[in-house]
Order: sequence, then structure tokens, then C-alpha cells
Amino acid sequence: MSDTAASVAEAISAYASAPGKRVYVKSFGCQMNVYDSQRMADLARAEGYEETSELSAADLVVFNTCHIRERAAQKLYSELGKVREIKQARAERGQTTKLVVAGCVAQAEGGEVLRRQPAVDIVVGPQSYHRLPELLRSEHAVVDTDFANEDKFERLPAPSPDAVRARGVTAFVTVQEGCDKFCSFCVVPYTRGAESSRPAAKILSEIERLAAAGAREFTLIGQNVNAYRDAEGCGLADLLARAARLPGVVRLRYSTSHPNDMDEALIAAHAELPALAPCLHLPVQSGSDKILRAMNRKHEAAAYLDIVSRVRRARPDIAFSSDFIVGFPGETEADFQATLALVREVGFASAYAFKYSPRPGTPAAEAADQVPSAVKEERLARLQAALESQRQAFNRATVGRRLSVIFDKPGRHAGQFIGRSPYMQAVYAEAPASCVGLLSEVEITAVGPNSLKGRLPVAT
Repeated sequence: MSDTAASVAEAISAYASAPGKRVYVKSFGCQMNVYDSQRMADLARAEGYEETSELSAADLVVFNTCHIRERAAQKLYSELGKVREIKQARAERGQTTKLVVAGCVAQAEGGEVLRRQPAVDIVVGPQSYHRLPELLRSEHAVVDTDFANEDKFERLPAPSPDAVRARGVTAFVTVQEGCDKFCSFCVVPYTRGAESSRPAAKILSEIERLAAAGAREFTLIGQNVNAYRDAEGCGLADLLARAARLPGVVRLRYSTSHPNDMDEALIAAHAELPALAPCLHLPVQSGSDKILRAMNRKHEAAAYLDIVSRVRRARPDIAFSSDFIVGFPGETEADFQATLALVREVGFASAYAFKYSPRPGTPAAEAADQVPSAVKEERLARLQAALESQRQAFNRATVGRRLSVIFDKPGRHAGQFIGRSPYMQAVYAEAPASCVGLLSEVEITAVGPNSLKGRLPVAT
């Protein structure tokens, strides 16, 4: 027996005599996937499964996948190979393991997932996962990637109060799915479908339930969240205002936005709603108008900068984060310099930058003028250095300030707790256990590479 097989068998043996069924859920990619993974865990719980963090202990394994970047798909298949070994070892002990691949890779590749890894039992797309309980009853491998006609949210069980508390004081709430923008590099319109907004009343009811169970900070999420508008005409600004009035709601965020959908009402909400965090993630992707046209982004760099200016006038203490793609087909050094110029002008508190990765089926993947990998690597390094410099400068500027922090969990040391600032920074400080879930004023005293250190002001 190999060392790997022996370690797998030993891990399985530790759980072999334990009663009950267990589910292991792992999420790849965006916040939407985190939310969907939690709802799949809720579905499994309703079927009698208890959630576990031990892969070897799981009777049901769910990988909720992302298809935005190539590496995410490659990582999935590597993980599936490990689960195949575990599944075989469990079978030798008379234990059954169901393996589910869900999410955007499942939607995009369908039956190809089964071909590449026959150990998979179920392939289910992001618009079909509410049917997971019935799919689990199948005795054969099954692929379900249809865009369902029914409202999947109506079929999803509400998370139990214990599950909400276990997930902490922060919660994601999906308000909108799909995208109609058809950026030339993006698979979302093909894997998530057309834009669709949930009814405001249903969303507010979900937030009320989560708040009653102890959640305090809520992020309203969607592939294009600021395009939210339900059948009654409620837009995102109104939804945020209504959510802010609910008992127990301490802080609100929303993500991810498109510049073209930043309307005046939403900009005004940043000035008018104290619960709305002064932090806006607004992807721009490039500072070059030529590249933005090739990306089919339908906005120019100047328009993006104008939005930044208007939001800052409404909320002077706001911080911006963004997404960038480096080395998009046709990008020249001049185009890249335009991106660096935009970065200097905005000054981002944080940002995500990636090399362009062709996604099969998208227009950009067929472009003839692909940028050499070495050029993409070098440009990415320069951009990330510029963005990291801005992030560190923003963090240093918080020293001496008092920030409102929602503490979430204990830190590594006795008496220490960790929370999030309005700007999504991790903050740790000595505090009483009663601080969890409350909004506390914290004086920032020092900055680390990835967190802030603070102290609660002494009462006078």
C-alpha cells in the first residue's frame, strides 16, 4: 500500500464507526459560489446530512466550481483525482460516497466532467442545484445543466439558526443572477444565463431570518448586482434602504457592480445610508479605451473616472476596489500604460489583477492578436506592484483613525478578537467576548502585511 493510500485509509478508519451521514462542500471562485455552496449545504442538511470539514469523513462531497479562469478548472480536476482515491478506499470498507460537481464548470462542460473523471456521480449547473435532493436518489451518473423554469430560491430550505451562527456574523444574500453585458472575455452569460432579479420582499424576508439568527453584516450579491430591478420596479438603492431599516442589520455591502449601472439613486445611497459601508468594488478591467471596446465593456475610461468622482463627492471617505485583466488580446505597452495611469488617478484601497486567460466559447478566445505569456507576466508584475503600493498606503493612512469594526471571531491569542473594518480590512484587538456581532469603535494603532491592529478606546 502506498503512503498516500495508507494515510487515506487511516483517515477513513477514524470515522468509520461514527453514526450519521456527512457532507463536505468546497467552494471555488466568487461570492456567488460561496452563497450557493451554503445553500447546497442547507439542502443536504434537510436530507439528513451533517456538514463536515473532513473530506475523508464525507458520504457526500460537493465541489462548487468557477469557470472564470483556467486555473480554477484545472484545480478542480486535481481535487477530483484525490476524491477518487478516497471514494475507492471507502468502498473497500463498505461505505458509499456520492461525488457532485456543481457550478459554472459543471454548466460549461456538462458530460465532459464525467468523461474526464468517471468517479463523479452528479454534474449540476448553478441554476439547477435546487434539484440536488432528487438527483442524489439516482442510481446512475446524471448531468443536469438545464436552465430551470421554476424559481430555485422557492425550492431552497431556509438555513437553520445553528447553521447561520456557525457561519459567523457576516452573510451573503443573492439578489440578482446572470448578466446581459456579454463582455468578450466572460463566460457568465453562458453559464449563469440572462439577468434575473429576485423579488425584494423575498430578499428582505431572507435578511430578516438571517438577522434573527445573529447575522449582522450583509453583502447583497449578483453577477451584475447594480442592475438589480425586480418586477415591482424596486432598484438596488431602494432595496438597500429597505434592508437598512430591518432590525439587526448593522452594515450593508453590495458586489459586484458594472460601471454602466451606477445610477444617481445608488450614488446618493452612499451619502444617505449610514449602514452602507464606504467601500465600493467597481471593476474597470482596463484603462485603455481601445481595449475596453475590444472587451465589449460599453464604457470608456473617462466615464469610469467620472463615476469615481461623483461617488467621492457623495461619500468623501469611500474607498474603491477593482478588477483588472492584463494582456488582453491586442494590448500594447501604450494600452497598458493607460491602465497604470488610471490606477494612479483613482488610488485603490485594494484590487484584483489577473493575466488574460482564454475561456472556450468566448469571442476573445478566438482573437488572432494574443499577447505572449512572458509579456503578460511582466505587465502583471508591474500592475500588481502598483496596486499593492496603493493598498499598503491606504492601510497606513488608517493608523490613528477610529474605524467601526464588527468583530466576528476569537483571534489567536487569549482575549483577542478579529473583525472587519468598513473597508474590508481584517482588524484584531483585545476585546470582551460580548463584542462579537456588535459595531465597535476601534482606534488603529499599527499595520501588518494583511491586517490592522487596534484597541478599544478607554471609557472616561
